[in-house]
Amino acid sequence: MTRKSFLMMPLPGYEPEIGRWLWSLEDVRRTIKERLAGLSQDLIDRRLEGRHSIGSLLYHIALIEADWLYEEVLCSGWPSEVQAMFPLEHRNSSGELAHFQGETIEAHFDRMDSIREIFLSHFRTMDMKDWRKPRVLPNYDVTPEWVVYHLVEHEAHHRGQIFQLLNYLEQLED
Repeated sequence: MTRKSFLMMPLPGYEPEIGRWLWSLEDVRRTIKERLAGLSQDLIDRRLEGRHSIGSLLYHIALIEADWLYEEVLCSGWPSEVQAMFPLEHRNSSGELAHFQGETIEAHFDRMDSIREIFLSHFRTMDMKDWRKPRVLPNYDVTPEWVVYHLVEHEAHHRGQIFQLLNYLEQLED
């Protein structure tokens, strides 16, 4: 029997505390990618009544990560190359997540990885003072520390939805 270790190790190249939170963000992503690797196009795009497709949730995860980075952490506009990664509006006229289909799991992962790489790059030079410095926005104040916490929570929540949906879809196929 192989002994397992459950340890949080800060990502190298970051302030240790920041690196631990970013490790958490990366760990949630790792589990999503491991479970969904090689997923069929039908399962990515299938939409059951009242639920989002797996593809739509993956699109949403990447979009929200970019949004929090540019709007709250950097307080800047989105670069055109980042905007180009999101051809659909986030929500439809009913306020539901846009249904995104026809993209392979690899393409979803590429978008998610590209946004994550950009996201992480902005934290490499961040010190603890900036990590905890509130961004004063019109409707609220927010720190980069809270943004990362929120994104861990957000992605973990959608990971649960995705895994539950995938388990159900796989049972339908049996």
